[in-house]
Amino acid sequence: MPSVLYTDFICVVQYLYMQQTKTGIKPWMIIIGVLIILAIWVGSSYNRMITLRQQTRTSWAQIDTQLQRRYDLIPNLTSTVKGLTKQEQTIFGDLAKARASYSGAQGNPTAQATAANNVESAINRLLVIVENYPVLRSSEAFTGLMAELAGSENRVAVARKDYNEAVSGYETTRQRFPGSVIAGMFNFETIPYFQISSEEVKEVPKVDFE
Repeated sequence: MPSVLYTDFICVVQYLYMQQTKTGIKPWMIIIGVLIILAIWVGSSYNRMITLRQQTRTSWAQIDTQLQRRYDLIPNLTSTVKGLTKQEQTIFGDLAKARASYSGAQGNPTAQATAANNVESAINRLLVIVENYPVLRSSEAFTGLMAELAGSENRVAVARKDYNEAVSGYETTRQRFPGSVIAGMFNFETIPYFQISSEEVKEVPKVDFE
């Protein structure tokens, strides 16, 4: 839409100039007409940037909601596992610390994404430990929690994909003309993607309950 307006703007300027030479339209009238068209163009481009930025914020809120639901399962998971793996206490402290870091990063998507990766890393390390305890894999409470975790993981993945697509749309518009001009004028800042930061987080261990 902004690109169309820009093309229209050039055409109108050319038209007004030709009319001025033919009909004697005053230069100040041309200037006012150009300013009006320019104001419409700027307003349209600005509104477009606002819409795209809001879409990224809405998408991030969905990620946050799904991560909060996922992390609300952690206390039950740790209490189920803790009593059976007393020699593996470090992981529980790391998990609690990572979860607290995520809660403390509310309002800062970049910090939340980093904290989320730390939580996922700790969860995956816990799953590796679980492999050494067959009795856990036969626990109905544990298998139920793991099923909930798996479902929440899928919902987070979908929300993350939607968010990154929204960021892509925003960033493409922000970096291309005329969006780049509007972004510079009104300080539309870069919005980071939600990246999975390590292979440990990307490759989720599979716990065999057979």
